[in-house]
Amino acid sequence: MKQRLITGIIAGAVFLGLCFIGGLWYHLLILAMALVGYYEFVRMTHTAPFGGTAWIGYAGVLLLVFPWGPLDLKVPIPWEHVLWLLLLLFLLATVTTKNTIDIKRVSLLFLASAYIGIGFSFIAESRHAPDGHGVFWTFLLLASIWASDAGAYFVGRAMGRHKLWPSISPNKTVEGALGGVIIAVFTSLLFSFFSDGILTAGQAVLIGLSCAVIGQLGDLVQSAYKRVYDIKDSGKLLPGHGGILDRCDSWIVVFPFVHILSLLPY
Repeated sequence: MKQRLITGIIAGAVFLGLCFIGGLWYHLLILAMALVGYYEFVRMTHTAPFGGTAWIGYAGVLLLVFPWGPLDLKVPIPWEHVLWLLLLLFLLATVTTKNTIDIKRVSLLFLASAYIGIGFSFIAESRHAPDGHGVFWTFLLLASIWASDAGAYFVGRAMGRHKLWPSISPNKTVEGALGGVIIAVFTSLLFSFFSDGILTAGQAVLIGLSCAVIGQLGDLVQSAYKRVYDIKDSGKLLPGHGGILDRCDSWIVVFPFVHILSLLPY
């Protein structure tokens, strides 16, 4: 627990500090996190993380998170174009390697690049919100996700009796999940109270529910695929916490979800 606290405080301070500053440095931090997350996923699938085919995915993640890439473009590359090019290149890899890299392997690599690249791209874009309140929206979503995690953990330990999904994550309980929802909604409502009118109470409730429910589903998704590969953590970058995907499994599903359903009021 001591190691978790120290790592969490340091990593949290760096992340939130750069988020507050914003601009290029924050976007580069998100890009670095996405690339590390893709590395963790590729390595977990027992694919060479720096093999030729894996580099297609790294390039895809780069262009999804940083759609201008290395090019001096005035208009970013649409993400659907990036996904189509990724799909084509991965399929061609099965031909050029004469099925040494087969369709199952490239399917996993394509899934990883889309899942991670799109998720982190929405995290980056939330900070660049056109209404000028990017710090507020980013902190709102992160605080609600963290409140859900903390609520689920502490309520589950104190009151948990009924297992939520034992075949996937044996320690999670129904009571903990409900506790996480309540505390996430309460946290979001606190942001609404201090928002000077830019976030209504109704919107806050919907965002809090999304952060808790979708965030917990994102956690279960990662638990499911880690169980397939019989690993505890996706990586070892953050002592006591695991890897980037272990810490951001909720983020990369919540941020796209609230944007796609237009839950943020911009």
